[in-house]
Parts: sequence; structure tokens; C-alpha cells
Amino acid sequence: MQRREFFAKSSVVGAGLLAASTLRAEESKAKQTFQLKYAPHFGMFKHSAGKDPIAQLNFAADQGFTAWEDNGMKKKPVELQQKIASTMQQRGMTMGVFVANTIEWNKPTLTTGKKEFHEKFLQEIRDSVEVAKRVNAKWMTVVPSYVDLSQEMDYQTAHVVESLRQASAILEPHDLVMVLEPLNWWANHPGLFLSKIPQAYQICRAVDSPACKILFDIYHQQITEGNLIPNIDKAWSEIAYFQIGDNPGRKEPGTGEINYRNVFRHIHSKKFAGVMGMEHGNSKSGKAGEQAVIDAYAVADNF
Repeated sequence: MQRREFFAKSSVVGAGLLAASTLRAEESKAKQTFQLKYAPHFGMFKHSAGKDPIAQLNFAADQGFTAWEDNGMKKKPVELQQKIASTMQQRGMTMGVFVANTIEWNKPTLTTGKKEFHEKFLQEIRDSVEVAKRVNAKWMTVVPSYVDLSQEMDYQTAHVVESLRQASAILEPHDLVMVLEPLNWWANHPGLFLSKIPQAYQICRAVDSPACKILFDIYHQQITEGNLIPNIDKAWSEIAYFQIGDNPGRKEPGTGEINYRNVFRHIHSKKFAGVMGMEHGNSKSGKAGEQAVIDAYAVADNF
């Protein structure tokens, strides 16, 4: 073989090997998977994927995320809901929560026991059934709203339990679950009725329905009571959903004080197969901040 011909062929072979290696690396990156079903939300990857919600879904799936959540799903046009559901089905993604009821941040509703609030809540649950069917969702968030300062907490609890029992009767035939979310008083939501995991556990046990469970928001509970892993264990039979956010700051894992690798390891060890909602902001702006979120989950999920 001529020297010139040898080098020409070698160059072609080398270029081919490099291209194949690059392709394998890209395929490997695209096929990255996580051990738990972490669920981003719309806007989290808008700089990398653009404003189109379907493009954002596809971008997340390409990064290895297998779930998605959208608090505001109920307010989206039906056509968009259907398109989101179709895309998620094609990409093998699980739909997480959307918010089922109107949350009054400084006004008592279900805690009052008044019929007007009770009936409105039940109608919102009926409406949520249709949304859940449309988007292939199993879980929906319920927040009982504000405390009623004119009544003892025990009376308020009884009113809330009664509303939740009737809502459960609506959801049970459809195999749907409302998840009650305790929210912290100290950094975000002072005065809301439901604030602690033991309180949510007590209510769920009183309602006594597979359609009424707990949304354990790790960020909120780190602020309210800490003791995360022991409280997860004590309330485990009633927990159906988790949400994530580090504290302080409510950003991605690794930006605050919570040892998320240990928390995730513990949840995974209990064979949790549900969704882990990424209900937090990005600590950095732009594409770099979005990549930082992806990298943070890769680190925290490495247990």
C-alpha cells in the first residue's frame, strides 16, 4: 500500500471511530436514568428547551427524567392538556400532581364547617376527576386553607375530615388520590391549617380512604419539624407523594442543609415507586443553572 493511501485510509477510519465514539457518548447521556421518579415542572428548563411546553417535556425526558408535575394543569386549555398527556405517554413519563382546590392563603374555608365552602370543594374535586382522566394523573394536591381563629382546632379538624371523606367517595371509584400537603408557617405560609406530618397522618387515618393520603414536601417539613427520615417512617403508610426543595432557599438538592442523598436513599430503600416532585427554583440563571439542576439530581441520586 502506498504511504499516501495508507494515511488517507487511516484518517477516514480514525474519523469514523471518533464519530462513533461521540455518538455512543451522546446516546449514553440521552439514556441516563434515575433511580427515583423525579418530576420537573414547566419553566424549569425553559432556557435549554425554549418556551414551548412540549419541547420542555421532551428535553426533560432526554435528560433521563421519567415524571412531570404541573400545579397549574387544571387551568390549561383542554387541547394543551391532551397534547401534554400524549407526549408523556409517548416518552414513558408518569404524570404527577396538579392542584385540585382553590387555596385561600389567608381566609378560612373548610375549617369553618360552612356548607358553602364544603360544596365548592366537592365540586372542585368532581372537576378534578375529569382533568385527571384527561392527563393520566393519579394524584392531586389538596390544601385545606387557613385556620379559623374562632374555633378550637379539634372542631376545625372534624370539619376538614368530613369534607375529605365525602371527597374520597368521589375519587375512590376512579382510583384517584388527593394528597394533603402540610405547609410551613415560618418561611412561606403563616396561618395555614395543615402544617405538620403527624397532623396530616392523623387526618388521613380518620378519613380512612385510599383516596386520601399525604404529600410529604421535604422542604416544608425541614422548616416545620425536621426529623425527616423518622417522620417518613412513622407516616409511611399514609404517604403517597414527595416534593423536593433544599433549605434555606428552596432550590435544587445540594444548595442547602438537607442531606438529599441520604433522604433519597432511604425513600428508595422503602421501595417507593411514586413521584418525587421537583417543586423548587433553580439556584443559578440561564442554561448553566438548568444544567446545575440536572447535575444536582445526578449527584443526589448516586447512592
